[in-house]
Amino acid sequence: MEILQRLWEGLLATTPLEFIAVAFGIASVMFSRMENIWVYPTGIVNTTIYIYLSIIAGLYAEAGVNFYYTVMSVVGWVLWARKREGEKVLHITRSSQREWVIALTFFGLCWAILFFILKKFTDSTVPVADGFASAAAYTGMWLMARKKLENWLWWIVTNIASIPLYFVKGFVFTSFQYLVFLVLAILGYVEWRRKLRG
Repeated sequence: MEILQRLWEGLLATTPLEFIAVAFGIASVMFSRMENIWVYPTGIVNTTIYIYLSIIAGLYAEAGVNFYYTVMSVVGWVLWARKREGEKVLHITRSSQREWVIALTFFGLCWAILFFILKKFTDSTVPVADGFASAAAYTGMWLMARKKLENWLWWIVTNIASIPLYFVKGFVFTSFQYLVFLVLAILGYVEWRRKLRG
């Protein structure tokens, strides 16, 4: 019952800004799943709002990852929109073994660096979880901009880590958003895998 009470109190405390961010975030993931370029403009609205919300919650790595999302959304938008003569439109592909090693190394380095920065230079109360969720998200976004199937696996990990992270920080509606993101990431992985098999 205590969890339901916290959920209710959290929903009542949700600001209009958080509601807007969640709506655009869910729209962005749905567009991504459909391989629709609107993933990026809707994502930019979501991430710019979450830069602010994360800072006020003391989730500094999440603020950083949302800034990164914003930058990578511009990069992804350009990559997905390229249709110049002689250039191929980006298609879904699988990561090679080498790309997997790079992604895992990138994740590990990001997590270690973020944890160190959060522990040494901020008042973060959740440096391990904040760093982990953010490192997984950095990796997922990097792969999504390149239309790699495995981006969805990183989003699944990110969402599983973010549900309790935002809940304990009092962002109940955002925590619910990550639950929706988790379901959409699973569906996105299944759908992109089906498209890849063609």
